[in-house]
Amino acid sequence: MKVLALILAGGQGTRLGVITNNLAKPAVPFGGKYRIIDFAISNCVNSGINTVGVVTQYMPHQLVDHLGIGKPWDLDIKDGGLYVLPPYLSRSDTSWYEGTADAVYQNIEFIDKYKPDFVIILSGDHVYRMDYNDIIDYHIEKSADCTIACMEVPVSEANRFGIMVTDPFNKIREFQEKPKEPKGTLASLGIYVFSWDFLKKALMKDASSTESDHDFGKNIIPSILKNNSNLYAYNFEGYWRDVGTISSYLDCNLEILGPLPPLDLHDKNWKVYTQSEELPPAFISDKANVIKSFVSEGAEIYGEVENSVIFQGVIVEKGAKIKDSVIMNRVKVGKETIINKSIIASSTVVGDKCEIGLKEYKVSKINKEIYNSDITLIGFNTNIPDKTIIGKNCVIDNFVDLKELNIKNLNSGEGIINEF
Repeated sequence: MKVLALILAGGQGTRLGVITNNLAKPAVPFGGKYRIIDFAISNCVNSGINTVGVVTQYMPHQLVDHLGIGKPWDLDIKDGGLYVLPPYLSRSDTSWYEGTADAVYQNIEFIDKYKPDFVIILSGDHVYRMDYNDIIDYHIEKSADCTIACMEVPVSEANRFGIMVTDPFNKIREFQEKPKEPKGTLASLGIYVFSWDFLKKALMKDASSTESDHDFGKNIIPSILKNNSNLYAYNFEGYWRDVGTISSYLDCNLEILGPLPPLDLHDKNWKVYTQSEELPPAFISDKANVIKSFVSEGAEIYGEVENSVIFQGVIVEKGAKIKDSVIMNRVKVGKETIINKSIIASSTVVGDKCEIGLKEYKVSKINKEIYNSDITLIGFNTNIPDKTIIGKNCVIDNFVDLKELNIKNLNSGEGIINEF
């Protein structure tokens, strides 16, 4: 039995705001030293799947640099390995992937090269731990054409997912893609197992349709369901998170800090592998106070850190206080600065005596759909000068210098977004 994994990693992830303005969502830093895509790739390796294709499209540069030749995942091998699959110009003049199904269709030649019995389609932008052998075994046991990993979700969130309606034997009888009026709460996790011969025929049929959006959720699944194929729902009860919003991203990061976290990054039997910079051990000074936090290599802590994730190379100066926050790689936090419930992206400099994420919550003046919590978000490579005050639910875009803009105060709900 041969299995090939294809990870769809071309999405932008607009609901993460400025974090993904210059970065593909699967490449977003997570958990102190990882990227989001590390979880899907590590799941593959831990499940014994050693042929993995990663389909890229939006802002792929950092993602491609991170993946390299797959060495951190032991996928730099001759028989299989890790392959980055960008869109390309073919003789039929196709180039950009038109949808998730089209992204797989355009890589049929790559898949055929390895002659797999089964193909597992994964999303590169979810944080979870799953042994794919379980869903593949279930797929074989049911003699299924397609098996979809599912999880029960609250009714209020059902409209964000593909929803399954199944019979008592878990056979899928109806599928609704992000329905306004969901008929159930069994949601697709974007993890599909297909028998390759079956999927190949379905993709070729879909590709010939001029009316199709060439999308798994919108077209492939409804089409094969209409043809009475064997589709089964696999109920997954483990840890799985969609970190597609600013709130879910922060919550998921802080969730792993507990004494018995739902996702244990210290589990020796299910390691999460990554490509990260080689840095010296973290330094915690005798004046520092660190409570329930991750502090990664190369960080230097002279102030207070509580319930936060501190990435590699971060410097927290004396008298600074950070709480309920995510501070990404190589951020410098100045003396006596206070940061509360905020996300500070990589290589940003926050000056001395600043206040970020305090004051009362106000509705965003930038985008109420994306910035809709009491979390303040500061983008990559941004400069916050001394004594700047930034309220709750604020946003500052990447590569912004508040000193050049002569801005020392942002009220809650305000922000600065670059114009292009």
